Amino acid sequence: MTGSRSRSPGSLRDGSSDTRASEFAGRTVAYRSNRQPNILGKLSQQERAAVLRHGVRHKILRGETLFAQGERHHGVFIIETGLIRTFYASPSGREITLAYWKPGNIVGTPTVLGTGAYIWSGVASEDTCVLAFRGGDLHALMRKIPSLAIGMVEALEFKGNCLSALVQMLGTRDVSERLAMLLTNLGETHGARDKNGICIGSPFTHEVFAQMVGASRQWVTITLDRFQREGLIRVGKRKTILLKSDDRQSA
Repeated sequence: MTGSRSRSPGSLRDGSSDTRASEFAGRTVAYRSNRQPNILGKLSQQERAAVLRHGVRHKILRGETLFAQGERHHGVFIIETGLIRTFYASPSGREITLAYWKPGNIVGTPTVLGTGAYIWSGVASEDTCVLAFRGGDLHALMRKIPSLAIGMVEALEFKGNCLSALVQMLGTRDVSERLAMLLTNLGETHGARDKNGICIGSPFTHEVFAQMVGASRQWVTITLDRFQREGLIRVGKRKTILLKSDDRQSA
């Protein structure tokens, strides 16, 4: 199960030009995330080997489901390579993308040590390798390896910040501001430096933006075009560039 595409209609109004470069400079950003933490990156070679011995490696192809909302919870996963999208599906079938998680992070939360059911789903956005851990094994490892426990806390703190920002974005911003905030946050967590600014590439297409802000793909395309006319961004083939201040002024 990979879920259906988001069907949120969104507004098609072009609206007044109320989203300016200051928003992309951080005024609409609810948190400064920098980069996602890497749980395994904090471990020594000996500690890493001990952790890997307790994990079960799974390889999943792009589009395959790692865990599904409502299924019984058997443990969590640390991403070794690839990219996992987590999303929540409402009873009506509408999806909202929660985040994209990179290597070194944990998915299958918020339950880590206990049991129950997954409250959202995780799907591979590209070919991915993960390590599966049962709660009891992870609990024992964290008691023996303080660096692992610290890494887990940092990862969960980052997740809390991400979900808090998502709630604030969806609950208190108009749709133009949501998109501006989303671009800024994606630039911080997934962007690569470009000579003109910060480049956001695959898998972040217009359709993905729409799923993350609760709007239609058509509305997102219209609004990105407006941001580009205002000199805030540059839209290329399969990428969006957040322009630096000097490039904004000359755009």
